[in-house]
Amino acid sequence: MKNLVILGAGTAGTMMANHLVSKLPKKDWKITIVDQYRTHYYQPGFLFLPFDIYSEKQVKKEGKKYIPKAVHYIQKKIERVIPEDNTVALVDEILNYDILIIATGSKIAPDEIEGMNGPQWYKSIFDFYTYEGAVALRNKLRTWQGGKLVVHITEMPIKCPVAPLEFAFLADSYFKKKDIRDKVDITYVTPLSGAFTKEKCSKSLSYLLKEKNIKLEIDFAIERVDYEHHKIIDYVDNEIEYDLLVTVPTNMGDEVIGRSGLGDDLNFVPTHQHTLQSLEYQNIFVIGDATNVPASKAGSVAHFQAETLTDNILLYIKGEPLKEEFDGHSNCFIETGNNKALIIDFNYEHEPVEGTFPIAGFGPLKLLKESVINHWGKLAFRWVYWNMLLKGISIPFVGRNMSTKGKKLN
Repeated sequence: MKNLVILGAGTAGTMMANHLVSKLPKKDWKITIVDQYRTHYYQPGFLFLPFDIYSEKQVKKEGKKYIPKAVHYIQKKIERVIPEDNTVALVDEILNYDILIIATGSKIAPDEIEGMNGPQWYKSIFDFYTYEGAVALRNKLRTWQGGKLVVHITEMPIKCPVAPLEFAFLADSYFKKKDIRDKVDITYVTPLSGAFTKEKCSKSLSYLLKEKNIKLEIDFAIERVDYEHHKIIDYVDNEIEYDLLVTVPTNMGDEVIGRSGLGDDLNFVPTHQHTLQSLEYQNIFVIGDATNVPASKAGSVAHFQAETLTDNILLYIKGEPLKEEFDGHSNCFIETGNNKALIIDFNYEHEPVEGTFPIAGFGPLKLLKESVINHWGKLAFRWVYWNMLLKGISIPFVGRNMSTKGKKLN
Protein backbone atom coordinates (compact mmCIF):
# COMPACT_ATOMS: atom_id res chain seq x y z
CA MET A 1 0.00 0.00 0.00
CA LYS A 2 1.20 3.51 -0.85
CA ASN A 3 1.12 6.48 1.50
CA LEU A 4 -0.12 9.99 0.94
CA VAL A 5 0.71 12.27 3.87
CA ILE A 6 -0.79 15.72 4.48
CA LEU A 7 1.07 18.04 6.83
CA GLY A 8 -1.33 20.44 8.52
CA ALA A 9 -5.02 20.10 9.31
CA GLY A 10 -5.94 23.74 8.86
CA THR A 11 -8.14 25.03 6.06
CA ALA A 12 -6.07 23.73 3.14
CA GLY A 13 -5.07 20.39 4.66
CA THR A 14 -8.58 19.55 5.80
CA MET A 15 -9.99 20.37 2.37
CA MET A 16 -7.44 18.13 0.67
CA ALA A 17 -8.25 15.24 2.99
CA ASN A 18 -11.92 15.57 2.10
CA HIS A 19 -11.24 15.88 -1.62
CA LEU A 20 -8.90 12.90 -1.85
CA VAL A 21 -10.60 10.38 0.45
CA SER A 22 -13.28 9.63 -2.12
CA LYS A 23 -10.94 9.69 -5.13
CA LEU A 24 -7.97 7.54 -4.13
CA PRO A 25 -8.64 3.78 -4.14
CA LYS A 26 -8.65 2.66 -0.49
CA LYS A 27 -7.07 -0.69 -1.32
CA ASP A 28 -4.03 1.05 -2.84
CA TRP A 29 -3.60 4.25 -0.83
CA LYS A 30 -3.49 5.20 2.84
CA ILE A 31 -4.12 8.89 3.59
CA THR A 32 -2.61 10.33 6.77
CA ILE A 33 -2.98 13.88 8.06
CA VAL A 34 -0.77 15.30 10.81
CA ASP A 35 -1.29 18.37 12.98
CA GLN A 36 -0.13 19.13 16.50
CA TYR A 37 -3.17 21.23 17.40
CA ARG A 38 -6.57 19.92 18.44
CA THR A 39 -8.52 23.11 17.74
CA HIS A 40 -9.48 24.29 14.26
CA TYR A 41 -9.97 28.05 14.01
CA TYR A 42 -12.10 30.00 11.59
CA GLN A 43 -9.41 32.58 11.06
CA PRO A 44 -11.52 35.16 9.14
CA GLY A 45 -13.54 35.43 12.36
CA PHE A 46 -10.54 36.83 14.23
CA LEU A 47 -11.33 40.17 12.55
CA PHE A 48 -14.71 40.28 14.31
CA LEU A 49 -13.65 39.10 17.76
CA PRO A 50 -12.12 42.43 18.91
CA PHE A 51 -15.40 44.23 18.19
CA ASP A 52 -17.66 41.68 19.93
CA ILE A 53 -19.33 40.84 16.60
CA TYR A 54 -18.37 37.17 16.98
CA SER A 55 -18.03 35.18 20.15
CA GLU A 56 -15.14 32.86 20.92
CA LYS A 57 -17.31 29.77 20.33
CA GLN A 58 -18.13 30.90 16.80
CA VAL A 59 -14.53 30.81 15.60
CA LYS A 60 -13.23 27.50 16.97
CA LYS A 61 -14.19 23.85 16.81
CA GLU A 62 -12.50 20.49 17.29
CA GLY A 63 -10.45 19.89 14.14
CA LYS A 64 -10.82 16.11 14.09
CA LYS A 65 -14.56 16.53 13.53
CA TYR A 66 -13.84 17.69 9.96
CA ILE A 67 -11.36 14.96 9.05
CA PRO A 68 -12.97 12.01 7.21
CA LYS A 69 -13.03 8.80 9.24
CA ALA A 70 -11.20 6.94 6.49
CA VAL A 71 -8.23 9.30 6.89
CA HIS A 72 -5.63 8.40 9.53
CA TYR A 73 -5.38 11.39 11.87
CA ILE A 74 -2.24 11.99 13.94
CA GLN A 75 -2.12 14.80 16.50
CA LYS A 76 1.63 15.27 17.00
CA LYS A 77 4.29 17.87 16.39
CA ILE A 78 6.14 17.60 13.09
CA GLU A 79 9.88 17.77 13.62
CA ARG A 80 11.01 17.90 10.00
CA VAL A 81 10.62 16.57 6.49
CA ILE A 82 13.45 14.51 5.01
CA PRO A 83 12.64 14.67 1.29
CA GLU A 84 15.70 12.65 0.23
CA ASP A 85 14.29 9.68 2.16
CA ASN A 86 10.59 10.42 1.49
CA THR A 87 9.96 10.53 5.24
CA VAL A 88 8.51 12.86 7.85
CA ALA A 89 9.93 12.84 11.36
CA LEU A 90 7.39 13.35 14.14
CA VAL A 91 8.29 13.66 17.81
CA ASP A 92 8.35 9.90 18.32
CA GLU A 93 7.84 8.20 14.95
CA ILE A 94 8.79 8.28 11.30
CA LEU A 95 6.21 8.42 8.51
CA ASN A 96 6.99 7.20 5.00
CA TYR A 97 5.31 8.89 2.07
CA ASP A 98 4.97 8.35 -1.64
CA ILE A 99 3.23 11.71 -2.03
CA LEU A 100 3.50 14.59 0.43
CA ILE A 101 1.14 17.56 0.61
CA ILE A 102 2.45 20.51 2.61
CA ALA A 103 -0.38 22.56 4.12
CA THR A 104 1.41 23.96 7.16
CA GLY A 105 0.13 27.50 6.69
CA SER A 106 1.75 30.65 7.99
CA LYS A 107 1.94 32.44 11.31
CA ILE A 108 2.93 35.79 12.75
CA ALA A 109 6.54 36.44 13.80
CA PRO A 110 6.56 39.53 16.06
CA ASP A 111 10.12 38.75 17.15
CA GLU A 112 11.29 39.82 13.69
CA ILE A 113 10.85 43.50 14.66
CA GLU A 114 12.82 44.95 17.57
CA GLY A 115 10.58 45.95 20.46
CA MET A 116 7.35 44.54 19.05
CA ASN A 117 7.14 41.38 21.13
CA GLY A 118 8.35 43.10 24.28
CA PRO A 119 6.91 44.14 27.65
CA GLN A 120 3.96 45.92 25.96
CA TRP A 121 2.83 42.92 23.89
CA TYR A 122 -0.89 42.49 24.62
CA LYS A 123 -0.85 45.63 26.78
CA SER A 124 -0.57 48.51 24.30
CA ILE A 125 0.60 46.45 21.29
CA PHE A 126 -1.71 43.81 19.81
CA ASP A 127 -2.24 41.58 16.81
CA PHE A 128 -5.57 40.15 15.68
CA TYR A 129 -4.16 37.42 13.42
CA THR A 130 -4.11 34.94 16.29
CA TYR A 131 -6.95 33.78 18.48
CA GLU A 132 -5.07 34.88 21.61
CA GLY A 133 -4.32 38.29 20.12
CA ALA A 134 -7.88 38.91 18.96
CA VAL A 135 -9.32 38.01 22.38
CA ALA A 136 -6.76 40.16 24.22
CA LEU A 137 -7.52 43.09 21.90
CA ARG A 138 -11.26 42.65 22.45
CA ASN A 139 -10.73 42.88 26.20
CA LYS A 140 -8.61 46.01 25.71
CA LEU A 141 -11.13 47.74 23.44
CA ARG A 142 -14.00 47.12 25.86
CA THR A 143 -12.45 49.57 28.33
CA TRP A 144 -10.29 51.79 26.10
CA GLN A 145 -11.39 55.41 26.27
CA GLY A 146 -9.62 56.77 23.22
CA GLY A 147 -6.35 58.17 21.95
CA LYS A 148 -4.12 57.48 18.96
CA LEU A 149 -4.96 54.15 17.32
CA VAL A 150 -2.41 53.00 14.76
CA VAL A 151 -3.28 50.06 12.49
CA HIS A 152 -0.04 48.83 10.99
CA ILE A 153 1.31 46.28 8.49
CA THR A 154 4.94 45.23 8.94
CA GLU A 155 5.63 43.72 5.51
CA MET A 156 4.04 41.69 2.76
CA PRO A 157 2.94 38.99 2.13
CA ILE A 158 0.35 38.54 4.87
CA LYS A 159 -2.71 36.38 5.33
CA CYS A 160 -5.84 38.08 4.01
CA PRO A 161 -4.17 41.29 2.74
CA VAL A 162 -7.33 43.40 3.19
CA ALA A 163 -7.92 42.44 6.84
CA PRO A 164 -5.92 45.36 8.32
CA LEU A 165 -8.01 47.83 6.31
CA GLU A 166 -11.16 46.06 7.40
CA PHE A 167 -10.00 46.42 10.99
CA ALA A 168 -9.58 50.19 10.55
CA PHE A 169 -13.04 50.50 8.97
CA LEU A 170 -14.70 48.41 11.69
CA ALA A 171 -12.88 50.40 14.36
CA ASP A 172 -14.42 53.58 12.97
CA SER A 173 -17.91 52.05 13.30
CA TYR A 174 -17.16 50.55 16.70
CA PHE A 175 -16.08 53.83 18.25
CA LYS A 176 -19.02 55.66 16.70
CA LYS A 177 -21.39 53.20 18.38
CA LYS A 178 -19.58 53.76 21.68
CA ASP A 179 -19.94 57.52 21.10
CA ILE A 180 -16.20 58.12 21.46
CA ARG A 181 -15.17 58.41 17.78
CA ASP A 182 -14.23 62.06 18.35
CA LYS A 183 -11.76 60.88 20.99
CA VAL A 184 -10.02 58.38 18.69
CA ASP A 185 -7.44 59.31 16.06
CA ILE A 186 -7.07 56.44 13.56
CA THR A 187 -3.96 56.13 11.36
CA TYR A 188 -3.41 53.36 8.83
CA VAL A 189 0.29 52.61 8.24
CA THR A 190 1.45 50.44 5.35
CA PRO A 191 4.77 49.58 3.66
CA LEU A 192 2.98 49.77 0.31
CA SER A 193 2.52 52.85 -1.86
CA GLY A 194 -1.26 52.74 -1.41
CA ALA A 195 -3.86 51.63 1.10
CA PHE A 196 -4.85 48.53 -0.85
CA THR A 197 -2.55 45.81 -2.12
CA LYS A 198 -4.09 46.16 -5.59
CA GLU A 199 -3.49 49.47 -7.41
CA LYS A 200 -6.97 49.59 -8.91
CA CYS A 201 -8.54 49.23 -5.46
CA SER A 202 -6.34 52.01 -4.08
CA LYS A 203 -7.48 54.34 -6.85
CA SER A 204 -11.19 53.53 -6.74
CA LEU A 205 -11.67 52.99 -3.01
CA SER A 206 -9.43 55.63 -1.41
CA TYR A 207 -12.56 57.67 -0.69
CA LEU A 208 -13.36 55.28 2.15
CA LEU A 209 -10.39 56.48 4.20
CA LYS A 210 -11.30 60.13 3.70
CA GLU A 211 -14.97 59.46 4.41
CA LYS A 212 -14.11 57.79 7.71
CA ASN A 213 -11.40 60.30 8.66
CA ILE A 214 -8.67 57.67 8.73
CA LYS A 215 -5.19 59.05 8.14
CA LEU A 216 -2.92 57.17 5.73
CA GLU A 217 0.84 56.70 6.01
CA ILE A 218 2.38 54.87 3.04
CA ASP A 219 5.86 53.51 2.27
CA PHE A 220 6.57 52.99 5.96
CA ALA A 221 9.20 50.26 6.35
CA ILE A 222 9.29 49.69 10.09
CA GLU A 223 12.66 49.15 11.76
CA ARG A 224 11.67 49.03 15.43
CA VAL A 225 9.01 49.70 18.01
CA ASP A 226 9.93 52.15 20.77
CA TYR A 227 7.44 50.76 23.27
CA GLU A 228 8.69 53.01 26.09
CA HIS A 229 7.74 56.16 24.17
CA HIS A 230 4.88 54.59 22.19
CA LYS A 231 6.35 55.12 18.72
CA ILE A 232 7.00 53.05 15.63
CA ILE A 233 10.11 54.07 13.71
CA ASP A 234 11.09 53.28 10.14
CA TYR A 235 14.50 52.91 8.49
CA VAL A 236 14.80 56.64 7.69
CA ASP A 237 13.83 57.60 11.25
CA ASN A 238 10.26 58.65 10.53
CA GLU A 239 8.22 58.27 13.70
CA ILE A 240 4.53 57.64 14.28
CA GLU A 241 3.15 57.92 17.79
CA TYR A 242 0.46 55.63 19.15
CA ASP A 243 -1.48 54.98 22.32
CA LEU A 244 -2.76 51.67 20.96
CA LEU A 245 -0.86 49.81 18.25
CA VAL A 246 -2.69 47.12 16.31
CA THR A 247 -0.06 45.55 14.12
CA VAL A 248 0.21 42.77 11.59
CA PRO A 249 3.69 41.35 12.28
CA THR A 250 5.82 39.65 9.66
CA ASN A 251 4.05 36.55 8.37
CA MET A 252 6.23 33.46 7.92
CA GLY A 253 5.77 29.84 6.97
CA ASP A 254 5.88 27.21 9.69
CA GLU A 255 9.18 26.57 11.46
CA VAL A 256 9.15 22.96 10.21
CA ILE A 257 9.74 24.27 6.69
CA GLY A 258 12.85 26.08 7.87
CA ARG A 259 14.09 23.06 9.82
CA SER A 260 13.60 20.91 6.73
CA GLY A 261 15.41 23.28 4.37
CA LEU A 262 12.39 23.44 2.09
CA GLY A 263 11.58 27.14 2.21
CA ASP A 264 12.73 30.60 1.19
CA ASP A 265 13.83 33.33 3.62
CA LEU A 266 10.28 33.53 5.03
CA ASN A 267 9.84 29.73 5.19
CA PHE A 268 7.42 29.66 2.26
CA VAL A 269 7.89 26.68 -0.07
CA PRO A 270 8.91 27.46 -3.68
CA THR A 271 5.93 26.19 -5.65
CA HIS A 272 4.86 26.12 -9.31
CA GLN A 273 2.20 28.80 -9.40
CA HIS A 274 -0.08 26.93 -11.79
CA THR A 275 0.36 23.23 -10.86
CA LEU A 276 1.10 23.63 -7.09
CA GLN A 277 3.92 21.11 -7.32
CA SER A 278 7.12 21.77 -5.38
CA LEU A 279 9.77 23.26 -7.63
CA GLU A 280 12.39 20.97 -6.08
CA TYR A 281 10.67 17.63 -5.42
CA GLN A 282 8.18 16.09 -7.84
CA ASN A 283 6.32 14.04 -5.22
CA ILE A 284 5.76 17.05 -2.95
CA PHE A 285 2.82 19.39 -3.49
CA VAL A 286 2.06 22.60 -1.61
CA ILE A 287 -1.20 24.41 -0.93
CA GLY A 288 -2.55 27.46 0.85
CA ASP A 289 -0.49 29.85 2.91
CA ALA A 290 2.54 27.51 2.87
CA THR A 291 3.28 28.29 -0.80
CA ASN A 292 5.26 31.19 -2.21
CA VAL A 293 2.92 31.64 -5.19
CA PRO A 294 1.95 35.28 -5.86
CA ALA A 295 -1.70 34.77 -4.91
CA SER A 296 -3.47 36.04 -1.81
CA LYS A 297 -3.06 33.98 1.33
CA ALA A 298 -6.76 33.48 1.96
CA GLY A 299 -9.25 30.67 2.46
CA SER A 300 -10.93 31.22 -0.89
CA VAL A 301 -7.58 30.79 -2.64
CA ALA A 302 -6.91 27.51 -0.82
CA HIS A 303 -10.39 26.36 -1.85
CA PHE A 304 -9.69 27.03 -5.54
CA GLN A 305 -6.19 25.54 -5.26
CA ALA A 306 -7.59 22.38 -3.69
CA GLU A 307 -9.70 21.60 -6.74
CA THR A 308 -6.76 21.92 -9.12
CA LEU A 309 -4.39 20.12 -6.76
CA THR A 310 -6.77 17.17 -6.40
CA ASP A 311 -6.80 16.75 -10.17
CA ASN A 312 -3.01 17.02 -10.31
CA ILE A 313 -2.47 14.44 -7.58
CA LEU A 314 -4.53 11.98 -9.60
CA LEU A 315 -2.64 12.85 -12.78
CA TYR A 316 0.70 12.45 -11.00
CA ILE A 317 -0.29 8.98 -9.79
CA LYS A 318 -1.15 8.01 -13.37
CA GLY A 319 2.17 9.41 -14.63
CA GLU A 320 0.41 11.97 -16.80
CA PRO A 321 1.30 15.67 -17.30
CA LEU A 322 -0.06 18.00 -14.62
CA LYS A 323 -2.62 20.70 -15.32
CA GLU A 324 -1.10 24.17 -15.35
CA GLU A 325 -4.49 25.45 -14.39
CA PHE A 326 -4.54 27.43 -11.13
CA ASP A 327 -4.77 31.09 -12.15
CA GLY A 328 -4.35 32.79 -8.77
CA HIS A 329 -8.11 33.18 -8.39
CA SER A 330 -9.24 34.95 -5.24
CA ASN A 331 -12.43 36.57 -4.12
CA CYS A 332 -12.77 38.43 -0.89
CA PHE A 333 -15.33 40.37 1.07
CA ILE A 334 -14.05 43.65 2.52
CA GLU A 335 -15.93 44.95 5.55
CA THR A 336 -16.23 48.73 5.32
CA GLY A 337 -18.16 49.32 8.53
CA ASN A 338 -21.73 50.50 9.18
CA ASN A 339 -23.06 47.06 8.11
CA LYS A 340 -21.66 47.40 4.60
CA ALA A 341 -18.99 45.53 2.66
CA LEU A 342 -17.31 45.31 -0.73
CA ILE A 343 -16.43 42.19 -2.67
CA ILE A 344 -13.45 41.84 -4.98
CA ASP A 345 -12.63 39.12 -7.53
CA PHE A 346 -9.23 38.83 -9.21
CA ASN A 347 -6.41 36.50 -10.29
CA TYR A 348 -2.79 36.58 -11.45
CA GLU A 349 -3.72 38.38 -14.66
CA HIS A 350 -6.61 40.63 -13.69
CA GLU A 351 -6.79 43.24 -10.95
CA PRO A 352 -10.11 43.51 -9.07
CA VAL A 353 -12.80 44.50 -11.54
CA GLU A 354 -16.30 45.91 -11.51
CA GLY A 355 -19.23 43.67 -12.41
CA THR A 356 -21.61 41.14 -10.90
CA PHE A 357 -20.87 38.11 -8.74
CA PRO A 358 -21.23 35.17 -8.66
CA ILE A 359 -23.69 35.01 -11.59
CA ALA A 360 -22.75 37.07 -14.65
CA GLY A 361 -25.27 39.82 -15.37
CA PHE A 362 -27.32 39.02 -12.29
CA GLY A 363 -25.23 39.00 -9.17
CA PRO A 364 -26.78 39.34 -6.68
CA LEU A 365 -23.48 40.81 -5.41
CA LYS A 366 -21.79 43.78 -7.08
CA LEU A 367 -18.02 43.94 -7.31
CA LEU A 368 -16.14 46.97 -5.94
CA LYS A 369 -19.41 48.46 -4.68
CA GLU A 370 -20.37 48.93 -1.04
CA SER A 371 -23.65 47.32 -0.04
CA VAL A 372 -25.50 45.81 2.89
CA ILE A 373 -25.97 42.53 1.00
CA ASN A 374 -22.19 42.19 0.65
CA HIS A 375 -21.93 42.59 4.43
CA TRP A 376 -24.41 39.79 5.00
CA GLY A 377 -22.52 37.72 2.45
CA LYS A 378 -19.38 38.15 4.54
CA LEU A 379 -21.16 37.02 7.70
CA ALA A 380 -22.79 34.09 5.87
CA PHE A 381 -19.38 32.87 4.79
CA ARG A 382 -18.78 31.48 8.27
CA TRP A 383 -21.57 28.93 7.67
CA VAL A 384 -20.18 28.20 4.20
CA TYR A 385 -16.74 27.62 5.71
CA TRP A 386 -17.80 25.08 8.34
CA ASN A 387 -20.38 23.29 6.20
CA MET A 388 -19.01 23.42 2.65
CA LEU A 389 -15.48 24.75 2.27
CA LEU A 390 -13.78 22.44 4.78
CA LYS A 391 -15.70 19.46 3.47
CA GLY A 392 -14.48 20.05 -0.08
CA ILE A 393 -17.95 20.90 -1.39
CA SER A 394 -17.96 23.25 -4.38
CA ILE A 395 -19.67 26.61 -3.88
CA PRO A 396 -22.48 27.04 -6.44
CA PHE A 397 -21.72 29.39 -9.35
CA VAL A 398 -18.15 30.02 -8.14
CA GLY A 399 -15.60 28.27 -10.33
CA ARG A 400 -12.01 27.45 -9.46
CA ASN A 401 -10.80 29.84 -12.17
CA MET A 402 -11.83 33.46 -12.41
CA SER A 403 -14.69 34.04 -14.82
CA THR A 404 -14.58 37.22 -16.88
CA LYS A 405 -18.27 37.13 -17.76
CA GLY A 406 -20.28 40.09 -16.50
CA LYS A 407 -17.11 41.98 -15.53
CA LYS A 408 -15.51 45.18 -16.80
CA LEU A 409 -11.92 44.22 -17.53
CA ASN A 410 -10.69 47.61 -18.73
